Amino acid sequence: MRLLVFAGSTRQHSYNRRLAGVVARMARQQGAEVTHLELAEFEVPMYNADLEAGGTPPDVMRLKQIAWEHPAWIICAPEYNASYPALLKNTLDWLSSPVKSDPLWSDGLRSTRGKVVGLLSASPGALGGLRSQGHLAPLLLSLHCWLAPEHYALGRAAEAFDAAGELVDDGARRRVQAVLGQVLWAAARLQPG
Repeated sequence: MRLLVFAGSTRQHSYNRRLAGVVARMARQQGAEVTHLELAEFEVPMYNADLEAGGTPPDVMRLKQIAWEHPAWIICAPEYNASYPALLKNTLDWLSSPVKSDPLWSDGLRSTRGKVVGLLSASPGALGGLRSQGHLAPLLLSLHCWLAPEHYALGRAAEAFDAAGELVDDGARRRVQAVLGQVLWAAARLQPG
């Protein structure tokens, strides 16, 4: 199974980037083919229809292709002001924007339709970014993604990781594994053919 893992943060010491690393390692140990995407490695401007009219940026086209190639996704979503960050919204806006001059990519939902998505979040607060997930879910549904019912918000994230970037608590590892397991299981069953 091809799994795409990414965090909606580019901050160097982001808890969500650490959590994405944990998930990627877990998935590889289970035999999944994992692409651990770092959004900082892509030059993606703020979405603007006028800019798009001049041509979709090359890194956006790369992102579209990568997203399309992976039937299973795990998104680790930070929480900013009780919602998900602009970086994540901007990424999804570009992914779902049709490229009118391209016969394949003129379908704006080609990159997102049918993807099985698991939601994780991490935050220093007690709720662990749960409100971010609550706002992100309807957006993903509107992009025709399948959402895994299992989700997890890691609270008290400042104390949750050891020096190697692994989760300290067995219960937290089990919850992350439950989301990962459900995403891989569902994506395998929803694959066409």
